[in-house]
Formats: sequence, C-alpha cells, structure tokens
Amino acid sequence: MANVAETLGEVVERDCILPPASLHLPDYLTPAAVVCPATEAELSAIMACAWKHSWRVIPCGSGSKLSWGGVGSGVDLVVSTARLNQVIDHAVGDMTLTAQAGAKLADLAPRLAQHNQFLSVDPAYPERATLGGIVATADTGSLRQRYGGLRDLLIGISFVRFDGAIAKAGGRVVKNVAGYDLMKLLTGSYGSLGIISQLTFRLYPGQDTSKTLVVIGAVGEMEALLSALRLSPLTPAALDILSPALANRLGYEGFALIARFQSIAPGVDEQVESLLAMVGPALSAQVLQGTEDEQVWAGVGAALFPRFEEQNEAIVAKVGLPPAKAVTWLDQLPSGSLARIHGGSGIGTVRLAAATADMVKELRGGCTTNQGYFTLLEAPLSLKKSVDVWGYSGNALGVMKAIKAQFDPHNCLSPGRFVGGL
Repeated sequence: MANVAETLGEVVERDCILPPASLHLPDYLTPAAVVCPATEAELSAIMACAWKHSWRVIPCGSGSKLSWGGVGSGVDLVVSTARLNQVIDHAVGDMTLTAQAGAKLADLAPRLAQHNQFLSVDPAYPERATLGGIVATADTGSLRQRYGGLRDLLIGISFVRFDGAIAKAGGRVVKNVAGYDLMKLLTGSYGSLGIISQLTFRLYPGQDTSKTLVVIGAVGEMEALLSALRLSPLTPAALDILSPALANRLGYEGFALIARFQSIAPGVDEQVESLLAMVGPALSAQVLQGTEDEQVWAGVGAALFPRFEEQNEAIVAKVGLPPAKAVTWLDQLPSGSLARIHGGSGIGTVRLAAATADMVKELRGGCTTNQGYFTLLEAPLSLKKSVDVWGYSGNALGVMKAIKAQFDPHNCLSPGRFVGGL
C-alpha cells in the first residue's frame, strides 16, 4: 500500500496531516497517519481517497473516547474532526444549535449561557468531549433524568459516508424535521456507519436556581426511598445512586442518592422539602447549593472519568439495569468499586481498580439475569481480548449487520469496534 501520508498530501493541505503521536491513542491503535480536515469538503475528499485505497478508518473528535468499544481489526488512518469546530447557527428564538462535530461542549456552554440556554448533556471528559464524539458514543450523562437521551435532543445531522458522499437528515427547526431518522441510527454507532460532520440540537432555557439533596443510608432504606421517589410527582433534573466507595470519595459514608432540582427558586424549594419529607429516620440528608451543588456533580464525573494524566489501568464499564434492581446490584459489587446508576433509566457507570475475565463475566451475568447489560468501555488490552467487550445477547445482530452492509459495505469504518465485531 502506498504511503498513507504521502497519498493524503495530494488531497488536503500538509498541515492537516499529523503523526500518530499527536493523539493519545490506545497502544493497539497504530495508524499510519492522523488527519484533521478543516472543512466538510476536505473530510469528504479524505474519505473518497480512503475508499479508493481500501484504507481502514477510525473517526474521532479530540480522542477522549478512542479506547471505548472493541479493539478492532487494525487501522490505517485516524480521522479527527477536531478542526471542524465552528458554530453554524444558533437560532436563539427557536432554541436550536447547529454546529460542526468537532466543537467542544466546554467551549459552547459559555456562549449558550449568554442567552440563558444550554445543551442538556453532561458527558464523560467534559473538557475534551466534542459534539460528534458525544453522539457517536451516546454519552448523555445524568441530565437524561429530566431531558431524555441524545436521541431526544438531536434533530438534524450531516455525515460523510464511506465513499466520501455527504448525507443529511433532519433539519434546524424542531417542528419541521424531515427525512429518514438517521439521527437515532448514528447515535451510539461508534463511527461504524459514517463520520459525523454537523449536528443540530434542541436547547433548553437555563434554570434560575439549582439545589442538590444528598441522602445517605443503607441498602434497604435506600431502595424504599428510590421506589417512593419514582412514584412521586417530583421532577429532579438528575437523580443518581452512588456506590459506598464513590460516595466516600465525596465525603459521605454509605450508599448515596443525589437528586438535583433546577427551576425557579420557589419550585426548587418546594421539591426539596417534599423529598426531605420522604426521608425516613434511618437515612441522613444534606442540601447543597451554589458551589457545593456544582462540586458534588463534578466530583462524581471526575472520579469515574479522571483526566488523562491521572488515569491508570482501571476498568470502566457502562451498565444498564431495571431501575428497581440498581441498589441491589451496586451492593454486590467488589469492595472499592466506584459506581453510579441513574435512578430513572437504570443506566450507569462502574470503575473497577482491577478485574479478571471471570469477574467481568460474573458482573455481566448479574446484569443480564435482570434483562440488563454490561459493556466494557476502558480496559487493558489483555482483558478486552479475553472477553467480549459488548456482551450482546439480543436478537438484533442480523439487522445490525444488514445496516452495516448498507452504510459501509467494505467494512472500512471503525472495523471491529462495534457489537458483534462490526
């Protein structure tokens, strides 16, 4: 095969082509080059060139989640959308945002806040997370409790196909979204169907007041409270259950339930008081506001997804359980496990200091027995090679393969990273 970088030099400017060391790549990713197009047209030309030369391509944004998913079957080129970082349109009156895939959420948040608006996601690695990467990994976060998942927020998308053709779906107006619902299809696809280039989201108004109620207690009492809270008319913006080890990181002893309420001040006060009235004598509660309110949620994210320089060989997994089973499952985790599960959806994250293949299978079995799942996100290469990263046991693999064949017939996009080795 001709030198990848030299061939790309005939398609894009030389300053778009970078050495692999320019990104923090997992050890098993050894591409010949990294390329950072500055326009959608350049991205299209790169993919047309890759298709012509049968290159295997992995897309990314800033690279913060390149280690997620399967190990894959080799890669020739990493395509980063980091330079595709412009805001195309912020329709303040319509409360929609259209931006390129490489735009970072951390850079957009202050701009939206000037208009008292925000994008209701709180992903892993929030300082580095790009819009395209957030969507490609379906990384919504705790705010899904009130605002729903990314599939509920995304109303328009543009992406570049395996052959360089540009495809679009949806639009920029919430009430007039036309075309096939490719937004839902590409959300969580890990770059296996196309490279996202542009996205349109619905926004929400900023909230006047924010308070978090932290409740501490044992398993039985926490399960009873969570059950009562789900049946109540209360509407927390975020609702998480934390393992004792994670709660301890925040300065609490025992299981913790953290419920965040955001609205106008009287509404927040009323909901906090209502939840406090539900807290039994065997539980303790504390109300946080201002800086403390912000810090407790930032602390949870930092513990589960530390900065790159603080990372180690820990195992990070995404789990899904019926919400009623969440506390019991957390109680069965190995001592010292950092874990949180969203109280409304049962989706969560667990970080283990170490794990064997047998331990992963045991934890996965506890999830699947309850109609849930356990997916490895980050783990040492030896562990990812010894167990199925996804552990998928459903009956949709045939449909997934058919879709993959339609969108990427030569299997050149993120080969082997997705479910079933797709």
